[in-house]
Amino acid sequence: MTSLSNPTKNAVLLLAHGSPESADEVPEFLLQVTGGRRLPPSVIEEVERRYRLIGVSPLTCWTLEQRDLLARELGMPVYVGMRNWKPFTADTLRAMAADGIRHVVAVCLAPQNSRTSVGLYRSGLALEGAPFTVEFVESWHDQPFLIQAFAEKLRAGWQFAEAESDARIPVIFTAHSVPQRTITEGDPYEVQAKETADLVAREAKLNADDWVFAFQSQGMSGGPWLGPTVEDTMRQLKAQGHRGVFIQPVGFLCDHVEILYDIDIAFKQFAEKEQMKLWRAQSLNDSPLLIKALAEITRSRLRPAA
Repeated sequence: MTSLSNPTKNAVLLLAHGSPESADEVPEFLLQVTGGRRLPPSVIEEVERRYRLIGVSPLTCWTLEQRDLLARELGMPVYVGMRNWKPFTADTLRAMAADGIRHVVAVCLAPQNSRTSVGLYRSGLALEGAPFTVEFVESWHDQPFLIQAFAEKLRAGWQFAEAESDARIPVIFTAHSVPQRTITEGDPYEVQAKETADLVAREAKLNADDWVFAFQSQGMSGGPWLGPTVEDTMRQLKAQGHRGVFIQPVGFLCDHVEILYDIDIAFKQFAEKEQMKLWRAQSLNDSPLLIKALAEITRSRLRPAA
């Protein structure tokens, strides 16, 4: 939180999933994710392995940087609450109450709305006797500055990939998969993720046959997860004669394990096995356009001075 003059007692709360910063913290982190339900040792070992391969997850560092940049842009306090790791949302809510905040704009750093993510963030905002009101942003998957931010990264990376390969490289837009039953029960996540991709493709001036959509990071729990997978999509593109792909995630706002392991290690290894090359767009991280998007969302929901 940045201490600034704030006569209206408005504040922003950025909500994120949270991530351990080392493999040693993974068992405790997974207990938070599952609500105390213990996972099979093989699952814990696999997650630990992934964190060791990337060294450290920068999710918390990037989220705190986004907080500071947004506070500077708005000139008001911005807080961060993590659902599954430190700083935990409950602790942040208590700190906001102690600071005298009266109205909070809560924004999930997951632009597309799913009850498996955004819904859980919202349920975690309960603070008995809270002295502030909360304006919860349900989704912002089509926010114009967000679309521009993704398109900016896409254009730069895609042009480099095509120059390096001297061939037309198809773009695979991705977002985190969710259990199929979530969508069957009416969740808007799939529609919103694909709408984000379509808007980014238009902003980047891609043709309809330049891109496809796939879901990544399917979970290890039982039951079907939303697809198609990135691996299946790459095989299909290879069958069409392509020898490379460019991945543009549109559901993630900064580097973390789903980017640094799932794409940079696992998908890259899969591409090599298929004798293909893989490039990806840089993550938004501290993108000025991302901060503008968050600022615009906040300003539209602030309470005016009395």
